[in-house]
Amino acid sequence: MADGTADQTRTKGAIPAFMQAGSAGVPQPVEPARPRRRHAFLVASFVLLVLVPALVATAYLWGRAADQYASRLAFSVRTENQSSAIEILGGITELSGSSSSDADILFSYLKSQELVSKVQDRVDLVGVWSKISTSQDPLFAYDPSGTIEDLQDHWARKISIVYDSGTGLIDLEVRAFDPTDALVIARAILAECTAMINGLSQTAQQDSIRFTQEELDRAVERLKTARRALTQFRNRTQIVDPSIDTQNQMGLLVTLQQQLADALIESDLLADTTRQNDPRITQAKRRIEVINARIASERRNLGLGKDGDSSDAFATLVGEYEGLIVDREFAESAYTATLAAHDAALSEARRQSRYLAAHVKPTLAQRAEFPQRMWMLVLVTVFGFFSWAILCLVYYSLRDRR
Repeated sequence: MADGTADQTRTKGAIPAFMQAGSAGVPQPVEPARPRRRHAFLVASFVLLVLVPALVATAYLWGRAADQYASRLAFSVRTENQSSAIEILGGITELSGSSSSDADILFSYLKSQELVSKVQDRVDLVGVWSKISTSQDPLFAYDPSGTIEDLQDHWARKISIVYDSGTGLIDLEVRAFDPTDALVIARAILAECTAMINGLSQTAQQDSIRFTQEELDRAVERLKTARRALTQFRNRTQIVDPSIDTQNQMGLLVTLQQQLADALIESDLLADTTRQNDPRITQAKRRIEVINARIASERRNLGLGKDGDSSDAFATLVGEYEGLIVDREFAESAYTATLAAHDAALSEARRQSRYLAAHVKPTLAQRAEFPQRMWMLVLVTVFGFFSWAILCLVYYSLRDRR
């Protein structure tokens, strides 16, 4: 009995103090979870920020949003680099050029108000995009009372443009409430873009032709002036070619000099072998005088002085003629070059150096692909959920700081 009491005492002493009944170290049991006001706020915010927008989006997308059909097309700007026969023979470089890419220009043009206005004149975009009234579908329909700026904003929503600057390819997606309307709009866009690219080519070609025509007119006038001056020189001097006339007269002068030498020799022989009053001596002297007079006359015709030196008048005459010949040859060379450049510009204008190549023609849709209801619903739901989650994190972070 005493041993049992001792065992109980030892067992009781072995129990830790924090486990003994009534000890201050025993934790109180956890109270059962009860709904609080903040829980109701979280549920209400989840419904307001996630479920309600999802339900509203579902009701609108499947109840009021009208079906939209897409017509797709793709094109690029091509440049013809083929050289004409005149360019190959004359070595003339290309006359047209561009400081920026034609595809970049076209991409900017596709978003411009000018293109919207031109397509509106062709297709009546206001009527096409307002077939569904804004009271039925205020999100995707167009208000016909809007301005051209409003139409341009709606254009950006209905026309999807994808441009690859590396390859120069442009893909377009045109949406409308009717597949035929989408096809008509796509064809109108393709036609207007083609006209714009052709206009760029025509402008560049007209500038090239106008420049070369002005250069050709100046070259023709210069050639006429040079030839007119040469003609006036010939009429004034009565000399067609001073070099030819000089050669002919120099030949005649040489012949006269030879005849004079023969006459002098003959006269000396007669003086040694005949009497002083022999008539042959008188005839020989007369012949020498005539030859000397003819030589002097030919020298005067050549512009040579008595001592055989060139006079200033003859040197000026020859120099003037040579200057006129150089001016005429230069004018003829300039005229030939400008005429070849003008012919090359005309050849360039006769062919279409830039053109719009549509590798995907406008397509006709057979089923409505827009609006993408499921995708838009997922986006609305995900956005609402993340917004709700962020607000909850902010609320609890502020609550824990208290």
